[in-house]
Formats: sequence, structure tokens, C-alpha cells
Amino acid sequence: ILHVLDHSIPLQSGYTFRTLSLLTEQRRLGWETHHLTTPRHSEPYQPEETVDGWTFHRTPAPGGGGLSGLPVLRERAEMAATEARLNEIIPILKPDILHAHSPVLNALPAIRAGKRHGIPVNYEVRAFWEDAAASHGSTTEGSLRYRMTRALETRALKRANSVTTICEGLRADIAARGVAQDRITVIANAVDPAEFTADLPRDDALGAELGLDGKKVLGFLGSFYGYEGLHLLLSAMPGLVAQDPDIRLLLVGGGPEDAALRAQAAALPDPEAVIFTGRVHHSEVQRYYSLVDLLVYPRVSMRLTDIVTPLKPLEAMAQNMIMVASDVGGHKELIRDGETGNLFRADDIDDLTKTILRVLNAPETWAAQRSAGRNFVETERTWANSAANYRRAYGTALGREIG
Repeated sequence: ILHVLDHSIPLQSGYTFRTLSLLTEQRRLGWETHHLTTPRHSEPYQPEETVDGWTFHRTPAPGGGGLSGLPVLRERAEMAATEARLNEIIPILKPDILHAHSPVLNALPAIRAGKRHGIPVNYEVRAFWEDAAASHGSTTEGSLRYRMTRALETRALKRANSVTTICEGLRADIAARGVAQDRITVIANAVDPAEFTADLPRDDALGAELGLDGKKVLGFLGSFYGYEGLHLLLSAMPGLVAQDPDIRLLLVGGGPEDAALRAQAAALPDPEAVIFTGRVHHSEVQRYYSLVDLLVYPRVSMRLTDIVTPLKPLEAMAQNMIMVASDVGGHKELIRDGETGNLFRADDIDDLTKTILRVLNAPETWAAQRSAGRNFVETERTWANSAANYRRAYGTALGREIG
């Protein structure tokens, strides 16, 4: 299998973590995997790079400058560079199948190269490019750019030999575009429970350093994007602190909304109730998780959050942690309200406040939620279970059963 990826390790993101987990499971199945990243991988170019035992073929950035740096022309140049690199390495690697991962900028070059070399293509949709652009504010839903990008996605989906995706929300959307149901396979987001420590021992030294001793700690650990709804959580803080002065909010990470969130927090009546740590190394994240009493995922309601499932709630369940999350579609596909987590009405600050206070004041319900969440990931959401579904997807693309 030759995987075509937007970027890879050593860069750290949800994208690279999912990729590495799936590649590991495919190797355990006895399959041989190769890996190509597109020009969007931001490390300095070298034809091949080995990271933690994994070898990646890289694609150089398109040359020329000038007009090739403009929107649309830039993306066309990137796709041409990816296709050219595929045409170089396919005769050497001789893969049985090409597996292009989101975005569509990876899928179209793979489909063209696959046609040229007679190799079937599986296209894996993690999110739609047009929805990601809308969530970041670089376009708006229904704009000309949005509609053009959507048309490209649909074209790629119809031309791929098989399609995989990460959740039922995306599967339904793909089917609605005219892709036959039997060509679509869900490879669900998952976790490796063995990588997460349930009931983390509290890091008292870190707690004292951050001023969290004796406090009730709400937490969010991840990237600060607008769709995560952290501005709503900050808006809820005055009401929360008024009800319980010991409540603190721990925000671990960074991203495009970092400066705006810090400014919003500074303007609160009690700005010291919010602690920003900045980004921390992946190896240190568990220390910060150990300080959190209640994880909060207040994603706003929009198309992206309604059809795409995140990884964070699964990681929380694997660590026996209690969570509050908005009732967007992506969360409802993962979280059973009152059983494995607690949902509030998306975009409703009052309901967010009430739900947080209700859960904090009902610790007698926590043990059952922790047990149910851990059981859910152990029985239904492991990477081994998810990756096994590639047999069906690859079999569809190749026209034969896969062992």
C-alpha cells in the first residue's frame, strides 16, 4: 500500500497521530506500507526521511514562484508536483493499491497516477476541504470557492475505486453525493487503550506550580481553533466562578485563536481563574491531564463539527476522565449523554454553565461514567478494530478478498 499523505511525523497533529496508529495496525496485519507526503509537509525537502523507524518519501515544493503562489494556481502546482513524484516512485515501489488521505489535493493526483499505472485508489476522507476552509474563515459556506472545492471532492469520490472515512456523519454525506454505499467503509477514529493510563496519579508539583491546589479544574488540551468553542467556555467562567469561587480553567495548547482567547480571558472579572500554559510536548501532556477534574469540549455547531468526529473524547474515555461536551453531531456519535459523558446544547452558554455545575456537584455519578467510557473504547474503539475494516475497503478497490 502506498499512502499519500498531507503531512507526517515529525510534525505533531491529530492527522499524524491517526496516520501512525493506522500504519502500525496495517503492519501488524502483515501488510507492507510505503508513505509519500505532499509539498504541504513543511519540513525542509529531502527525497526520503526516516522518522522513528518509518520511511517517508517527500515531494518538493513546486518551483517557479510568481503566479504559482496565487490561490488555485498554487493548489494546481502542488497537485502537479505530487503527481510527478508518484510517477517517479510507483515504478520502484510497485504498490498494489494507492491510499490517498484527505485533502482532495492528495486524491486527484493519486487518481491520475493510478490510472496511468493501472493501480486502484482508495480515497480516505477525514474531513472535507471546503468545510475545513469555512471553519478557519478562509471562505464561507456556499461561496464560489466553497462550491468549486465541493465539486472537486465529489469528483474525486466518484472516481476512486473505494472510499473510506472516519465516521457515520461523513459516510452519509458521501453517499448523498452519489457514491454507492457498498464502496464506502468507515474506519472510525479510535485509541490504543494501552497508551493511556486510567486514573492518573495527580502531579502535585505541577498543580502547585500552576496554583491549582484545592481547586476544581476544568480543562481543555488541544489546538485553539474557532470551532472548538473555547470563547464560549471563557464567557461561561464569570457565572461558574460566581457559583463556586474554587473553579479554575486550564487551557493547554495553542493555535490561531490563542491571542484572542488570552485577550478575552484578561478582560474577565477574575482573569486569574484562567490558566494558559502554551503548547507542551506530547510527552508532558499526561501531567496536565492529571490535574483536570472535568474536561470540556464546547464545539460550536457548524457543518464541520456536526459531521466529523474528534479524537479528544475517546482519549478522555481511555483515561477514565469525566467530560462535558456540546451536542454537535460529531460528539453525539461518540458520547452517550449521562452514560459515557455529558452533553449540553451547542452555543448555549447558560446550558454549558448549568451542565458543568451539575456534573461537578454530582461526583457520585463519576465512577459509572468512567467505567462505561473505558469499556466503550476497549470494546468498540480500538485502532486494531478500526484498521481491520481496511480488508473490506481494499477488497472493493482490488476486486478480490484481502487476507
